[in-house]
Amino acid sequence: MYLGGLQKSSLIDYPGKLSSVIFFAGCSFDCPYCHNPELAKGCAACPADLTAAHICDFLKKRQGFLDGVVVSGGEPTLQPDLPDLCKKIKGFGYPVKLDTNGSRPKVLEQLIDARLVDYIAMDLKTDPELYSSYIKADCNPDPLLASIRILMESGIDYEFRTTCVKPIVTLETIENISQLIQGARRYALHRFRNNAVLHPEFFEGVENEYSEKELTELKAAAESWVNECILR
Repeated sequence: MYLGGLQKSSLIDYPGKLSSVIFFAGCSFDCPYCHNPELAKGCAACPADLTAAHICDFLKKRQGFLDGVVVSGGEPTLQPDLPDLCKKIKGFGYPVKLDTNGSRPKVLEQLIDARLVDYIAMDLKTDPELYSSYIKADCNPDPLLASIRILMESGIDYEFRTTCVKPIVTLETIENISQLIQGARRYALHRFRNNAVLHPEFFEGVENEYSEKELTELKAAAESWVNECILR
């Protein structure tokens, strides 16, 4: 289990809850704008003294103070021990939120069927048909489409998220994604800030940040297709 870090308290990672955030190292994608570059690169970022036992001991002591736990990354679904950890967290009485890139739909299905997660936030980096151009070479969109279907049919709380970064995301991209997730509970559009990213060279000499006016236009393009669209 490649544990990359523990944020003891957060008011922004689990909507409506004071949560702790567990970070895993390693990712199946190579997003140029990733804001957790060390985690994305793998286990070199893992603190030697951070173990599952340490995390569980901390969470047990914080019962009655924390409202939930977020499992994030990197990409948590790459970890074979993820279901066991979620089961332990649930055993302490915490609801669990999972942040995922949607690349492993079978793991999502397993976690949902076993009632080990209460909220899933899935990133849609761009139009699934464009992942091979921007996110990962020769990326098959089928697992992403399967994960979208699983979330929308799951009955649990969920959201889809897109970081609005040029040129990976355009107005046409948002329109295509919104139609793909038509009827989704929540679609969150995230502001991009070009600092401490995985591949800064990708953005050299390229306009990459959207203005507030442009973000409002992206939101307007999405909100008629989903139940709720928000800007973060």
